[in-house]
Amino acid sequence: MYVAGVDSGALTTKAVILGDGKVLSHEIVLTGMGGKAHEVVEMALSKADLSTDDLAFVVATGYGRINVPFAAKQVTEITCHGRGAHFLIPTTRMIIDVGGQDSKVIRLNEQGNVVDFAMNDKCAAGSGRFLEVMANALEIDLEEMGKLSLRSKKTVEISSTCTVFAESEVISHIASGIPKEDIIAGIHRAIASRVAGLFFSKVRRKVEQDSVVMTGGVAKNIGMIKSLEEEIGIRIIVPPKPQIVGALGAALIAQEECFM
Repeated sequence: MYVAGVDSGALTTKAVILGDGKVLSHEIVLTGMGGKAHEVVEMALSKADLSTDDLAFVVATGYGRINVPFAAKQVTEITCHGRGAHFLIPTTRMIIDVGGQDSKVIRLNEQGNVVDFAMNDKCAAGSGRFLEVMANALEIDLEEMGKLSLRSKKTVEISSTCTVFAESEVISHIASGIPKEDIIAGIHRAIASRVAGLFFSKVRRKVEQDSVVMTGGVAKNIGMIKSLEEEIGIRIIVPPKPQIVGALGAALIAQEECFM
């Protein structure tokens, strides 16, 4: 029995194919204007040497989940990230998900069920989009930011909470001759402080080691992880493929639907 989970996000669309409880394949593509749900599922199926006729159930999640017509069910990304993270790392109790357009902190119980969450979706500050804008202002590739920030000798403060004003602040720092790595470290610290505010708003007791997991594309930024760990005071675990955790959770729910 084969099932699929589709995570239609603001910036990327992800698909995971499960068979007998095992991940058979996954794929990630840029979402684009028209959405890429059908395309990404076809690509993931091709990797697994399967076709759409082989799928017993499809669950969609993410911002664009209502625009996945071939999905039999839509589930929120909060539930799916919780399910996916707990499947990969059973000790997960807190999830930090910094996505393209928002950031979330999700609290789980021992069974991996969501018991509480907090979200910043009112402003791009504290999101992957914020990092993209800053990378453009610095004229560097987004993928370079993490490693460059680790070279910083003196973190520069980015005081603006608005993306537009923060971009102007970064440009001013560049004009002043401040090294890019110090500016990037400041950008990471600014995002980390906002995410930490969400995190501590949902902490109900002492946070145990190996219980905090970060998902989403920003989790691949080693500098961002370092800043977040310094802010919350605990090690963060990053799954091997943090971008597909939501799609994995959707696929796990699709698998459960087949046995109901």
